[in-house]
Amino acid sequence: MNRYEQILTKYWGYPKFRPLQEEIIRSVVDAKKDSLALLPTGGGKSIIFQVAALATEGICLVITPLIALMKDQVENLQKQGIKAAAIFSGMRKREIDIVLDNCVYGAYKFLYISPERLETELFKARVQNMKVNLIAVDEAHCISQWGYDFRPAYLKIARLRDLLPQVQVLALTATATPIVVDDIQEKLAFRQKNVFQQSFERKNLVYVVRTVEDKSNYLLKILTKVSGSSVVYVRNRKKTRDIAYFLYQKGISADYFHAGLKNEQKDAKQQAWKQGKTRVIVSTNAFGMGIDKANVRTVIHLDLPDSLEAYFQEAGRAGRDGKTAYAVLLYSNSDKVKLNQRIANTFPEISFIHKVYNALGNFFQLSVGGGKGQSFDFKIAEFAARFKMPILLIYSSLKFIQQEAYIEFSENLFIRSKIQFLVKRDDLYKFQVANANFDYFIKLLLRSYTGVFSTYAAIDEAFLAKKANTKIDIIYGCLQALAKAKIISYIPQRKTPIIIYTEERLPENSLPISKKNYADRKKRYTERINAVIDYASSTNKCRSQILINYFGQEVSRCGRCDVCGRRNELNLSKYEFDLILDQLKEMLRQQPHTLDELVAQINCNQTKILNVVRWLQDNHKIKNLQAGKMVWHDR
Repeated sequence: MNRYEQILTKYWGYPKFRPLQEEIIRSVVDAKKDSLALLPTGGGKSIIFQVAALATEGICLVITPLIALMKDQVENLQKQGIKAAAIFSGMRKREIDIVLDNCVYGAYKFLYISPERLETELFKARVQNMKVNLIAVDEAHCISQWGYDFRPAYLKIARLRDLLPQVQVLALTATATPIVVDDIQEKLAFRQKNVFQQSFERKNLVYVVRTVEDKSNYLLKILTKVSGSSVVYVRNRKKTRDIAYFLYQKGISADYFHAGLKNEQKDAKQQAWKQGKTRVIVSTNAFGMGIDKANVRTVIHLDLPDSLEAYFQEAGRAGRDGKTAYAVLLYSNSDKVKLNQRIANTFPEISFIHKVYNALGNFFQLSVGGGKGQSFDFKIAEFAARFKMPILLIYSSLKFIQQEAYIEFSENLFIRSKIQFLVKRDDLYKFQVANANFDYFIKLLLRSYTGVFSTYAAIDEAFLAKKANTKIDIIYGCLQALAKAKIISYIPQRKTPIIIYTEERLPENSLPISKKNYADRKKRYTERINAVIDYASSTNKCRSQILINYFGQEVSRCGRCDVCGRRNELNLSKYEFDLILDQLKEMLRQQPHTLDELVAQINCNQTKILNVVRWLQDNHKIKNLQAGKMVWHDR
């Protein structure tokens, strides 16, 4: 067993790596090459950089935009005895200062950081004193303007390489088209191209599209027919509750999940589903990141996603155990209209974006030229009511202003309460002697949490109340009193969106938005929307082929999706169908033919030829002309 396998077994309990994992690790550690790992959802991307970093002296910088995933991975590493920390939006300067100091002194093995934090002077000054062994860039497709989730802050990652010129970069993503793959390597300043890519094909995953109007009852039909754990994706929060309640009434164990829930609720719902106590989780796209459950039998989309990249990731959460699983998309005639409306909602007029930006500065009472680096709690409903603007268009405008890198907008950010002792142990002892009424509570804090003298520790007031057998209000009172006495620094928990000004406030209507960039983004978004519609409405091409081709790979027909299933009803083998199809396509593309001419020239059973022709006519691949002639119809 080599050193990489020893680390894998020690911390994760696996005796062997999955395909490509060890090769990628050796590429960055042994060969010291910049590397791009393109692995499908569930391919074990995080283990790659974690093992690589643990095998090397120093600290690994992990850059990711997903705060929830960042916090989950830090907690999971800490549970395994691996020192890890995170820096993200909403943290106070003193918290960040302490974390960075500990990174410089070698107290942490991993530092998770959002790309926006890389540009702060505080970080740039400290990182040069850290012994960095690897820069891991998660969700690397975000660096490409050709990608589906472009984030301008990612473009600044390459500047980090100027500060750490000898450190390798490992970029990781689950979904990237060929143009995005090249763009990632260019934008991250790879010394040479180096891509590790698995086939996107999932042979055990059956893709199915059903055109139905009554989606709720069809969902019930699927869950009745296919047993096992399931995820149902919908577009909005209200729908998660409605569908979950509908299933519950029909006798199916179901619960709902969305980003607006409290952290404790999310954890409880996730655990119940992971442990099999809840069979079906109905969720927005907030559910799934970092959730590794192997035996999901169905992933069902009741609403169309914005892109095939997003669909492929979400559908890929089914069947990670290698057994047959189903990715089902329910499509109705009204879905196309809804998707096209989504384009209008996602791209407000430039004048409206200016209006939102100006109103935002007034809302926070910022003077022109001020605000850079400041963060503000943001209540979008209050903002919408005051300035009489639609919430959906406000949200899209804020995301667009963020893409232009003038603000950072973190939605529904949950930050747990934290404490740090500000006095030394000797001074604390003197305080306890002089204030006997606080002695028990201080001892409770010290017994419950470690490291509180050197860094901030996340605390749970409800847990402390239970331990002390008292009311939570008493705990809050004690914490606030100790903070007032300057014995501790106490940061109460909060859960609210945050706006951070990354640049100073500009004068009214002077926010520079390139019309060309706006038009290009809208065009690419529209193309992705159209790709989803084409996938959902197609009736003549293998679903797996459509998806895999979209990512620049070639595969044979899966033989199992709904389209292949209809072909299989012709009583033809895949080989026979494709053989006849290829000959028909070549002949009809060259010139029109009658049915008799086709039968006469193709060397195969007449009935089989007629079956394929009829199937192609039903699926609009053959166009009938006058005089009984036919021609191939490329749409």
